[in-house]
Amino acid sequence: MPVLLAESQRRHLEQLLGSAVRSVATVAGGDINDSYRIGLSDGRRLFVKTKRHPPPHFYAREAEGLAFLAAGLAAEVLRVPAVIAYSPAALVLEFLDLAPPSPEVDERLGRGLADLHRASPGRFGLAQDNYIGTLPQENGELSRWAEFYGQARLLAQARLRQAERLLDRTLRRRLERLVARLDDLVGEPEPPARLHGDLWGGNWLSTKQGPFLVDPAVYGGHREVDLAMMRLFGGFSERVFQAYAEAMPLSVGHEERVYLYQLYLRLVHVNLFGAAYLGVVIRIGTRYS
Repeated sequence: MPVLLAESQRRHLEQLLGSAVRSVATVAGGDINDSYRIGLSDGRRLFVKTKRHPPPHFYAREAEGLAFLAAGLAAEVLRVPAVIAYSPAALVLEFLDLAPPSPEVDERLGRGLADLHRASPGRFGLAQDNYIGTLPQENGELSRWAEFYGQARLLAQARLRQAERLLDRTLRRRLERLVARLDDLVGEPEPPARLHGDLWGGNWLSTKQGPFLVDPAVYGGHREVDLAMMRLFGGFSERVFQAYAEAMPLSVGHEERVYLYQLYLRLVHVNLFGAAYLGVVIRIGTRYS
């Protein structure tokens, strides 16, 4: 549960926003940040994310990720929340009034995601590293998708401390064999897509203004990564996938690559949550290696 906003945090927000904080209410959300709805003396209602001891540039990278997504979106179809302000200690966004999902919202989400993926950033990766959850996400910019996915996604996660401890020699060799085969596994070449990067069901919102994407872990990558993550835990209706495919047809063999592209997030879960996720990593590694 989020704790009450500390007086020092309140003062920081007032300085950052140039207005007195008149009301504070906790907002349910993820397990990384404490989240609040605040009311200011100038009449604004805003959404605030903060946490104790965030990693370096944590909120700056998120603000930049939202801008990266916004550059590829048509606001009347799919949107991201406006960034009001950020600092090393907090991120302040526009407050969104939620509404139940509907067929129209699902349609807009699918078509908007296709628009986002078509707005290629030109290279695989990103000019600077960022985060997925609280984990560092290695980027760099490469011209070949198989190389980027193997080195900057799968093997980079395998080198982090928790995975380094939990992945035994057999599993590590299996993962290395899979990476060596990626040129044959990743499908036909496609232009780099503008990816959300962590698109599970909790990272989109149905609002009175339509669908919004939140909590990005952006980079240029294969569009099937976002689509595979969307199928990991549910939270997206089949109409979303249908609308996407109508707007941007999927490549031949995409069904065979779903687990391949879920492997990255599974390794992220090993590093965040431990050995409970090793079994599925083993199964995926066996399937493709």
